[in-house]
Amino acid sequence: MEIWYGAEQVPADLKDPGGPGSVVTVGVFDGVHRGHQAILARVVERTRLAAGPGGRRPRAIAVTFDPHPAAVHRPQARLSMIASLADRLESLAGTGLDAVLVVHYTLEFADQEPEEFVRDWLEGLLGAKAIVVGDDVRFGRGNSGDADTLRQIGRADGIDVEIVADVLAPSGRRWSSTWVRRLLQEGDLRGAAHVLGHVHRLRGTVIHGHRRGRELGFPTANLDAATAGVVPPDGVYAGWLVRSPKAGVVGGAAGEERLPAAISIGTNPTFDDVPDRTVEAHVLGRADLNLYGEVVVIELVERLRPMLAFDGLEPLLAQMRQDVLDTAAVLGVPVPGPIRPEDVTAV
Repeated sequence: MEIWYGAEQVPADLKDPGGPGSVVTVGVFDGVHRGHQAILARVVERTRLAAGPGGRRPRAIAVTFDPHPAAVHRPQARLSMIASLADRLESLAGTGLDAVLVVHYTLEFADQEPEEFVRDWLEGLLGAKAIVVGDDVRFGRGNSGDADTLRQIGRADGIDVEIVADVLAPSGRRWSSTWVRRLLQEGDLRGAAHVLGHVHRLRGTVIHGHRRGRELGFPTANLDAATAGVVPPDGVYAGWLVRSPKAGVVGGAAGEERLPAAISIGTNPTFDDVPDRTVEAHVLGRADLNLYGEVVVIELVERLRPMLAFDGLEPLLAQMRQDVLDTAAVLGVPVPGPIRPEDVTAV
């Protein structure tokens, strides 16, 4: 999948009369949940149905925005993205799209009339032959454009517009990013994974901590929770640490390394020198990992317990050993042997 960061990177031949043209969808696609996936699948399907002699077909393209429009219009709300832009793009790549255009969202961009956005960006820039969106679509100045507006523009310009009705869960509830955020805030990782269609992921750079874990025989890779994505409540989780140049690709990526991990989120209340929330991943049975400065993905599978304060090291160590056992059971991996502090080789 090609990624275009701005209009200047879009191939000029898309809009040429003899060019391939495109089937386009538009949205933030935060989390790329099951509702998004249904719309994206329809975009890809329409390009295949439109294939001509020799297999020539329009290109399947999604237009997305960074930062989130809500962060621009209501910065005081401090909306956390479910997924980083990198994870969003990697999830979009897994849907079969040919390309994604990332538009830098600004107040100036938002001030366009709905007709201006459709005709300049979707038709003029991307050569849209068809546009596929959900029935809650909003675009243009003050979100004044909606599904009816898009249909009217399509009729006037000869562009086929398909409005996809709400995609519902078996319970009858609409799949949505709001639903995912609520589940994550409640610590319901399995529920969030059900809505997303994949486990929730955090992404960040491994930073230096207090090195207390390595001294106790539980070395950890530490991420700053403020930069990792939507972080669920404090507690201990079972999951995976994924490392590779393309960590986090839905369905896996060639060369990636997925390591079972017990993950602690919070400030570690047993000690009083951790003022900020961190995400600490202890890879089961590994004392040889040197991850400092590396960008990794943390996949959260299940919450094991809340964060607790312990009266001394012995009860803390006993609980950490139990966390390792519980993590291995949840992930279906062998229980590792203990790690001696002197065997930890990370610097």
